[in-house]
Amino acid sequence: MNQGFWSCKHTWKRSANNTKWCLIGCAVGDFGTIAFFQFTQFSASTLVIFIWATINGILTSIALETYMLIRQKMQTYEAFKMAVGMSLISMLAMEFAMNLTDYYLTGGAFFVWWVVPISLFFGFITPWPYNYWRLKALGKACH
Repeated sequence: MNQGFWSCKHTWKRSANNTKWCLIGCAVGDFGTIAFFQFTQFSASTLVIFIWATINGILTSIALETYMLIRQKMQTYEAFKMAVGMSLISMLAMEFAMNLTDYYLTGGAFFVWWVVPISLFFGFITPWPYNYWRLKALGKACH
């Protein structure tokens, strides 16, 4: 790959939009799970909470992506298949970055309002170059 490969503004913009939608879906499940454990009487270790947050983040991301594709007139089964076929590497990297940031800043799995934008920032920038590469080199995007 040459240096010009990484300089396509159109691809950076499109991959940023794709990453944004993935981030929204992941954040809903991730932060929702952390808040659930924090604000209810259910308790679990930080690791267990982060595992559940990651699973729920991926599931809500798939659900949001499926919905977005259905709105674009795609059949439900095909939309779900495409959403599940999105890059799991990207979603896992996003979840890992968000949870690691949360842990680093709070010392556990805590929903703290000022940590949310910082977690979202790292959750976005971590998979964004991979999503750019995937779109530019393979022509694959989630929508």
